[in-house]
Amino acid sequence: MARLADYFVLVAFGPHPRGSGEGQGQILQRFPEKDWEDNPFPQGIELFCQPSGWQLCPERNPPTFFVAVLTDINSERHYCACLTFWEPAEPTQEAVCSEDAAGREEEAAEGGSGRLSPGTSGPPGQLFAPKTLVLVSRLDHVEVFRNSLGLIYTIHVEGLNVGLETVVGNLLTCTIPLAGGSQLDSVEDGVRTISLGAGDRQVIQTPLTDSLPISRCSVALLFRQLGITNVLSLFCAALTEHKVLFLSRSYQRLSDACRGLLALLFPLRYSFTYVPILPAQLLEVLSTPTPFIIGVNAAFQAETQELLDVIVADLDGGTVTVPECVHIPPLPEPLQSQTHSVLSMVLDPELELADLAFPPPTISSSSLKMQDKELRAVFLRLFAQLLQGYRWCLHMVRIHPEPVIRFHKAAFLGQRGLVEDDFLMKVLEGMAFAGFVSERGVPYRPTDLFDELVAHEVARMRADESHPQRVLRHVKELAEQLYKNENPYPAVAMHKVQRPGEASHLRRAPRPFPRLDEGMVQWIVDQATAKMQGAPPAVKAERRTTVPSGPPMTAILERSSGLHGNSARRLEVVRNCISYVFEGKMLEAKKLLPAVLRALKGRAARRCLAQELHLHVQQNRAVLDHQQFDFVVRMMNCCLQDCTSLDEHGIAAALLPLVTAFCRKLSPGVTQFAYSCVQEHVVWSTPQFWEAMFYGDVQTHIRALYLEPAEDRDPSQGWEEPAEEERSALDVASEQRRLWPMLSREKQQELVQKEESTVFSQAIHYANRMSYLLLPLDSSKSRLLRERAGLGDLESASNSLVTSSMAGSVAESYDTESGFEDAETCDVAGAVVRFINRFVDKVCTESGVTSDHLKGLHVMVPDIVQMHIETLEAVHRESKRLPPIQKPKLLRPHLLPGEECVLDGLRVYLLPDGREEGSGGSGGGPAVLPAEGAVFLTTYRVIFTGMPTDPLVGEQVVVRSFPVAALTKEKRITVSTPVEQIPQDGLHLRSCTFQLLKMAFDEEVGSENAELFRKQLHKLRYPLDVRTTFAFTQGAAHTPGRPPRATKDKGPSLRTLSRNLVKNAKRTMGRPHVTRKKYSPPGYEHRGQAPEDQEDEISVSEELEPGTLTPASALKPSDRMTMSSLVERACCRDYQRLGLGTLSSSLSRAKSEPFRISPVNRMYAICRSYPGLLIVPQSVQDNALQRVSRCYRQNRFPVVCWRSGRSKAVLLRSGGLHGKGVVGLFKAQNTPSPGQSQADSSSLEQEKYLQAVVSSMPRYADTSGRNTLSGFSSAHMGGHVPSPRARVTTLSNPMAASASRRTAPRGKWGSVRASGRSGGLGGDVGSRLAGRDMRGPPQANGAPPDSGFPRPQRAALYIIGDKAQFKGVRPDPLQQWALVPIEMFEARQVKASFKKLLKACVPGCQDFESGPTFLRSLEDSEWLTQIHKLLHVSVMVVELLDSGSSVLVSLEDGWDITTQVVSLVQLLSDPFYRTLEGFRLLVEKEWLSFGHRFSHRGAHTLAGQSSGFTPVFLQFLDCVHQVHLQFPMEFEFSPFYLKFLGYHHVSRRFRTFLLDSDYERIELGLLYEEKGERKGPQTCRSVWEYVDRLSKRTPVFYNYMYAPEDTEVLRPYSNVSNLKVWDFYTEETLAQGPPYDWELAQVSPEPPEEERPDGGAPQSRRRVVWPCYDSRPRAQPDAISRLLEELQRLETELGRPPERWKDNWDRVKAAQRLEGRPDGRGTPSSLLVSSVPHHRRSLGVYLQEGPVGSTLSLSLDSDQSSGSTTSGSRQAARRSTSTLYSQFQTAESENRSYEGTLYKKGAFMKPWKARWFVLDKTKHQLRYYDHRVDTEIKGVIDLAEVEAVVSGTPTMGAPKTVDEKAFFDVKTTRRVYNFCAQDVPSAQQWVDQIQSCLSDA
Repeated sequence: MARLADYFVLVAFGPHPRGSGEGQGQILQRFPEKDWEDNPFPQGIELFCQPSGWQLCPERNPPTFFVAVLTDINSERHYCACLTFWEPAEPTQEAVCSEDAAGREEEAAEGGSGRLSPGTSGPPGQLFAPKTLVLVSRLDHVEVFRNSLGLIYTIHVEGLNVGLETVVGNLLTCTIPLAGGSQLDSVEDGVRTISLGAGDRQVIQTPLTDSLPISRCSVALLFRQLGITNVLSLFCAALTEHKVLFLSRSYQRLSDACRGLLALLFPLRYSFTYVPILPAQLLEVLSTPTPFIIGVNAAFQAETQELLDVIVADLDGGTVTVPECVHIPPLPEPLQSQTHSVLSMVLDPELELADLAFPPPTISSSSLKMQDKELRAVFLRLFAQLLQGYRWCLHMVRIHPEPVIRFHKAAFLGQRGLVEDDFLMKVLEGMAFAGFVSERGVPYRPTDLFDELVAHEVARMRADESHPQRVLRHVKELAEQLYKNENPYPAVAMHKVQRPGEASHLRRAPRPFPRLDEGMVQWIVDQATAKMQGAPPAVKAERRTTVPSGPPMTAILERSSGLHGNSARRLEVVRNCISYVFEGKMLEAKKLLPAVLRALKGRAARRCLAQELHLHVQQNRAVLDHQQFDFVVRMMNCCLQDCTSLDEHGIAAALLPLVTAFCRKLSPGVTQFAYSCVQEHVVWSTPQFWEAMFYGDVQTHIRALYLEPAEDRDPSQGWEEPAEEERSALDVASEQRRLWPMLSREKQQELVQKEESTVFSQAIHYANRMSYLLLPLDSSKSRLLRERAGLGDLESASNSLVTSSMAGSVAESYDTESGFEDAETCDVAGAVVRFINRFVDKVCTESGVTSDHLKGLHVMVPDIVQMHIETLEAVHRESKRLPPIQKPKLLRPHLLPGEECVLDGLRVYLLPDGREEGSGGSGGGPAVLPAEGAVFLTTYRVIFTGMPTDPLVGEQVVVRSFPVAALTKEKRITVSTPVEQIPQDGLHLRSCTFQLLKMAFDEEVGSENAELFRKQLHKLRYPLDVRTTFAFTQGAAHTPGRPPRATKDKGPSLRTLSRNLVKNAKRTMGRPHVTRKKYSPPGYEHRGQAPEDQEDEISVSEELEPGTLTPASALKPSDRMTMSSLVERACCRDYQRLGLGTLSSSLSRAKSEPFRISPVNRMYAICRSYPGLLIVPQSVQDNALQRVSRCYRQNRFPVVCWRSGRSKAVLLRSGGLHGKGVVGLFKAQNTPSPGQSQADSSSLEQEKYLQAVVSSMPRYADTSGRNTLSGFSSAHMGGHVPSPRARVTTLSNPMAASASRRTAPRGKWGSVRASGRSGGLGGDVGSRLAGRDMRGPPQANGAPPDSGFPRPQRAALYIIGDKAQFKGVRPDPLQQWALVPIEMFEARQVKASFKKLLKACVPGCQDFESGPTFLRSLEDSEWLTQIHKLLHVSVMVVELLDSGSSVLVSLEDGWDITTQVVSLVQLLSDPFYRTLEGFRLLVEKEWLSFGHRFSHRGAHTLAGQSSGFTPVFLQFLDCVHQVHLQFPMEFEFSPFYLKFLGYHHVSRRFRTFLLDSDYERIELGLLYEEKGERKGPQTCRSVWEYVDRLSKRTPVFYNYMYAPEDTEVLRPYSNVSNLKVWDFYTEETLAQGPPYDWELAQVSPEPPEEERPDGGAPQSRRRVVWPCYDSRPRAQPDAISRLLEELQRLETELGRPPERWKDNWDRVKAAQRLEGRPDGRGTPSSLLVSSVPHHRRSLGVYLQEGPVGSTLSLSLDSDQSSGSTTSGSRQAARRSTSTLYSQFQTAESENRSYEGTLYKKGAFMKPWKARWFVLDKTKHQLRYYDHRVDTEIKGVIDLAEVEAVVSGTPTMGAPKTVDEKAFFDVKTTRRVYNFCAQDVPSAQQWVDQIQSCLSDA
């Protein structure tokens, strides 16, 4: 029996001690006054009676009731039922509020209390004070408390004639039965009827099982208030130990919500802070760091806003707010969705019927109390499913004197298949589950509903999963049981309790609540106590039984194990391999081993391996020979490799006994056990693993302890033994607990001692085992081991130890190692001793080992460790003497001439990286990687050569190499070797040629060698001086770090000249450079300039007449040589080709030319990074250039680099503008200070310079009168009138743009936004250059709109620059140049983008699932976006140039993006640059001469190491590759040529791409050495020379589809969707390594298609080509290469010297051109190409040449011409395919020797018209057609009648925009024909062709 109430307390309002406005509670009386011995009086009751604080009230409120819960220090809960009513305040109480009242009087006019309302009872100003009756109990009978306190209040209010003392006394002495009515004998024992002596009667029902919580309706109410999802969130939050806060205005609601949440958590008990109603004074409790469930009045919601980690549930609003920083893990699927659907069926039964056509008339919905139990039943089922089989993971560590039980968490998670589940992991680690294990793990105890459910109903629940109605039925059955537990006897529930009358609280009470007579109450209590003492003590009757374990656990969700689904076949392979090993069939075992290692990725195969190995262990020992031992160890390592630190599948646990069993004899008395070879796994250093193993073994031995007697029985009873054996440890423990009370004290002591000794002996055993697996065989590895997880941080035993794997452990420098081996050994021994001691402390304390034994263990552990170290020393010594395992022979790599080995082969394993093809990935093919071989370091490359480790692949040689100079990342790693699965030191090398070497060093490679390799690699990658690179040292003896000594030159060679030149340059450039003795690449920040008043001693031309060139006589002899050398440079040759002037021109000719070649920079005095000869306007004098250059970054002033042959527009390039440049001039509004004069003069010079550029263009020269600068200078100097001088094509302000459009003169192109035309530039240049939307309709795929003919309204010159430098510039309609601000990326963005591209194309790890996909990584790199921008800008510049406007590209410093843009523009505009020779010229001119910083961007030397690799040139090549893809017939060179340059511009094999400018190359004597210094054949130093040599031998750089059109301007599509990833980034040939060093290819260096020399001609013509291994183009060359090769072979057979391939090819093409084939078969490709419509070709015509004939496939994308400038092509309508084919057939019968568009003057009074002319040498006639696709001849000029071809003059109506020299006349005997070509060169070509035709005749 138990007391119903422990204390009755009367609490009233009292003044606050500190005199504040609020009052405080005062306990007026408490009964009994003395504390009960078993239950002291709880402190702080007065706070909880009025949680919102004690305050007086202006009106009499109705009485309130709620139950607060207090928890004492022993975690006992005390239920405080509080009934509060209000009485008129006494004067002393009112005085408390006087301060408040005074304040209110000032505010309120009536002078009374502001809170008094007119309707209240009592006089005005009357205040009411709260008074609370409190009942304190340890029992939870809310209704009984409500009735009892209500009765006391009723007696007081109604004035009943009953003594309050009697009622209170009876209440305190009332006793009720303990929980567990079902165990009592009769209904009377389970039900107690009480009366308090006031004519009342109450029935108290005791729950049947006290372990089941009582919820009444609280759970149902909680779901009604918050909904299913919110309650599930709160449920998960409470289980995973988050803070939960309830808010409501009702205290009773708060109590119910907290009660409901706790009821849902059953069978787990909430063990943290639980305060359903928190008083206002204790709100700071909410900031406690521990989890809690707390309720707070909604009035204090504002105070809870700042809590960042509290989940707030607002019961009144129905919301749950989860802060951002809190993650509530959801229930594992499918439990989450199943629970959700069952809850909705319970809460909303109509949901299932809502869609029925004929719903049933009525649905019987459960009562609220019943629904409450149904909801709880759902959660009870959930826990049964979640914890199913938990008893199988309990470890019985001790049975007597008290059970000690541990839970094997890892095994439970592993077997349930929930290792990754966040929710269950957190629940199992939580306090609630620890309490669950200690409470419910006990094997012999009373059972309840949950035990039955988890043991017997699991199968039913699994079967019901897919049947909702059956689930609902089960839920209702469970709900019935829960309801019966709370209401065992519903029939007798009758109450009779008086209540006060209606509105009794408003009636004036006769008197305050009286003071009770303490003596009388105490007397009643004493009477009852005396009576109780006579009665026998109340003992809780318990029916204890053995708790059923239930069925073994299964996975919660049967997941397929993916790729490694373990079929029976795989397990069979494992078994066979092990049996072969133990039968000694080593060859067979070796064949199976790779398959076994693959199979061991699966769990079942690993279990199978452990079981099979157990079968071969006799008496705990199995001695193997060396080979067997190696095999077994390798398989064990493979098993353990994938074990996590928790070992959830028990693999490490199964192997632990085996590693101490398998051994081999090294020598007499020295045995090596397997544990010394499997130590390197994280599981061995995880304390949790050892604890679980220890407890498991202890359980086995304890169980055996109590099963022993069974073995001594008579053999005749042996049949019972199996049954005895099957009993689990829990069953044995249950039986022992049942017998325990019956045993004698001595017997009990004996059993306790036996168990304690068992635990102690196991602790010693485990100390040994741990020392075996933690002490390394070799003390030199102690560093690695010491840093292993668990041993490093000896203070912490948390799971965080486990997460740090071994990957980072090797990342330290070798210098940190101590030189003293003994110190190392002691250190590792100490670490192991501490680790074992910590383990021993924990397990022995938990298992109840005596302190004496524990001390003994601490003494023993160091001795155990020391003994083991001594044993290991002998083992280590002997193991070193073993004969080494036969490893494959190292394959020597092929080296280039002059390439030498720096470090000989270090044995390594090449591991697979993220490119799965090499490891036999999705593309099929063999697993070429991992491969075993060696890494070589040469002066030029890092090379790996080896063989695949998988013997099934065969003996394929694997080669992977890259130039040392291309190394971008080197990282030390620790990786497992593919064979032994032992972690080894490794290196991760990534190169910018898209190669990756991920290597693990073999054991035999010492750490010193590995470190030496790294240091040498670093030294070669970043030499101190560029002269020590391979390009300079090849062929010389290699001495790293020392530059080769210069040989003394004989005679004044060019090298001497170079030195003189540099000396002169230094002298000229001023003082800063005079003192420099040693060469170092010049810094661009030192730009020493000659002062203004000193004339440059070499710039003689300044004194001469402007525009004349320096005559040779004016130069010194050395300068004369310089000039001649400069003239021979690429730039000069190109300038002459473009007609931009020559040095040898006569003076008169020079004056008429608009531009001239200026030698002003021949000594590199003005700009070091520019070439010596520059093209400048004729009218600008050399001395002005010095001043102009100051306005530009790095002094890179605008110079002409290309001129359009047709429109005569020029392309200029320069660095970005300084602030004091033109832009600064436009911005300058204030009066300049005197110090500014120099800057102003520079700016004026610059203005003149730009004007000169504009004037030198033929179309604009005549209108230049209006561009005078007279008014401009004075206005600027005055500074009053703002006078900006250039239009700016800005995009920031559309309104301003439109305004400028209105004010601009008619006919001018006023603003970039002004033009809305779809023709011309279609929209605006600036907006498209800046990447904005076009006004005009864009073409598909990002092609620019149709350009048409140039319109004269445009600006003469567009200056394209960075947006930042044009800020604040206003447009001026008077000037003829316009600024176009664009946003381009910077070099650092290129670098970052390339890094990401490299990682995407060559990922370092094989983790396909977790990492992003290739395409996502590619997108993130933004590489293609940058390519798009470059192409986009280039195409726009091409359009501008084509339309006749000149363009100045002035971006960044002028050597990166500027170079990319101007090079692309020239490539797109000029067909010459698309030839092999032209492309070379373009690169030499724009990239080498104009100073792209190859050494700086490629980080060639130590000085550039910090800047990193920035592939600006590679990006340009990628752009060219994109254009090549779209126009494959326009390029003479093949895509391989681009890859070749991409590879060798970083390889440092050639000197071409070294250093940053011509100046530096001269200083080093590189620039002119190529002429006159050769003595006999030697290695190529220039990449161009190498290309020339190779091109003579093989057509590898030649594009057979080359069929150009001379006038073709390419306009490629630039949208990202049109761009392709360059296969240079992704392709790989492991058979030979990169194919760009041609001599190294294993094929003969003749044509690349020869058979490999490994066995002569193959027997079969078929061969397998593997992805990632073979090169497909080499294995299967194209038809033309095959035919050329065949031709060479036949010539050789005939004994004739083979002709060059190019001669053969040219001859074939010529023959094709000449021969007509009337039968229509096999059209010559050249004829086909020429007859394709011009505009269609520019959109991409792909011609694929086959072995027989040719195939032509057209991609017809657009009707409009995108590239043609002739009217004929514009008029060409789209033809049907049939027309095209018929047209080709008619074309076949024709011979077209030469063709193109010419303007022809009609007969008298007829206009000029563009016609398509065909020169036919065979028929000796000149035909013409209306347009190119026309088949009908319009006219014929017979060449026999032609008398002369002479230059002509323009006549009336001739095309305006064409040069005069483009006109020519053909005189025949009949008449004179007037012709006009598009430009001068094409006119000349026509004249030449006609003349040659005439001469042939």
